[in-house]
Amino acid sequence: MYLGIDFGTSGARACVIAPSGEIEDMARVDFGRLPDHEAAATWREALLTLITQIPLSMRRRLAGLAIDGTSASVLACDEVLNPTFPPLLYNDARASIEAALIRRTAGDAHPAAAATSGLAKVLWLGKNLGLQRSRLYLNQADWLSALLSGRPVSDYHNALKMGVDLATGQWPAWVKSLVDIDTLPVPVKPGEAIGLLDRSRARELGINPDCLVRAGTTDSIAAFLAAGCDGQSRQPGEAVTSLGSTLVLKLLSETRVDAGEFGIYSHWFGSHWLAGGASNAGGAVLRQHFSDDELNALSREIKPDRPTGLDYYPLPSPGERFPYNDPERPPRLEPRPETRAEFLHGMLEGLARIEALGYAKLAELGATPLRAVVSAGGGAKNPAYSRIRERMLNVPVTSAAEHEACYGSARLACHGADLFPGAGNV
Repeated sequence: MYLGIDFGTSGARACVIAPSGEIEDMARVDFGRLPDHEAAATWREALLTLITQIPLSMRRRLAGLAIDGTSASVLACDEVLNPTFPPLLYNDARASIEAALIRRTAGDAHPAAAATSGLAKVLWLGKNLGLQRSRLYLNQADWLSALLSGRPVSDYHNALKMGVDLATGQWPAWVKSLVDIDTLPVPVKPGEAIGLLDRSRARELGINPDCLVRAGTTDSIAAFLAAGCDGQSRQPGEAVTSLGSTLVLKLLSETRVDAGEFGIYSHWFGSHWLAGGASNAGGAVLRQHFSDDELNALSREIKPDRPTGLDYYPLPSPGERFPYNDPERPPRLEPRPETRAEFLHGMLEGLARIEALGYAKLAELGATPLRAVVSAGGGAKNPAYSRIRERMLNVPVTSAAEHEACYGSARLACHGADLFPGAGNV
């Protein structure tokens, strides 16, 4: 059996699958929003708790495991993996001076050039802690995997915002000019075998001592894999839109697209690329105006094939990342129509318009044009919203077979880098 573990912003989930892909067991731990100083200890406890929630009979049959985590959540550790400073989370933007240095070195378009990038956080930690307190810098998924394997490595997906060169799979010279790479994890392909589970950890958790730990991925790419999208079963031009608190677009493309000015970057996907971005629009803005019961009831009143004529840009607060990278961009939710159903209809159209603009921008910049979309997340369960999106995107829109990112990590634990076409090439 194979175990996948997903660490999100408010909880963690685990999934055990058979080689056929059938789900054998699932577990979850919710921890909500954590004080920074408690985050690492809570993650470690959640990891061990999730594993021990799985029946012992299954743990003894585990042949592989993989972990995904939030991209660019970075920990400073000592040589035995104990955190020496509270984690800097994915949205921590204190490293603005360090980001400016990266931009001067690598260019504005590089994914590591933002204040929230992993590399900017590494430079901030190095400057403020010093070598005595920062022997190693790891992304969230890197650290959790290292707790089980004893080997600090980083998959290309998590390492992208630390500056890994996707042409070589190594830390490039410009990164070496900014940081001692001995303090960075070894970059490897997602799904690559890291090594066997640490023997003492295997005994402690009752896991098969021959269980293989594989390099993981980010939470959004794990969701892409969970939706059944990989190089084995999908073609360039097919995409996954994750409809959660925010809108996340991932498009399988034959060409690489990186455009920091639009919040766009591409992940390694074997001989293909996974291009996309994340908008601040999404389910979070809907919940500011509607309860879950209201959303369900009002959606049934919507006639999705009839446009409202409303031109909303529904953001929960000022600021947008993609398809416009504008920290001051204001929400637009006026004028208000006579009925709540019409208001919801206009907001759903606005979200669908943002999604369409995102895929159009990717194609404009050279990505493979969109041909079909698979929907993941809570929004995929709303038929009216799906029909509105299908009308605006003008391509088939279907719902993912599996919505949990931990299922994608379980697939990675089972199949490794075989999920990526031409994975032998970097």
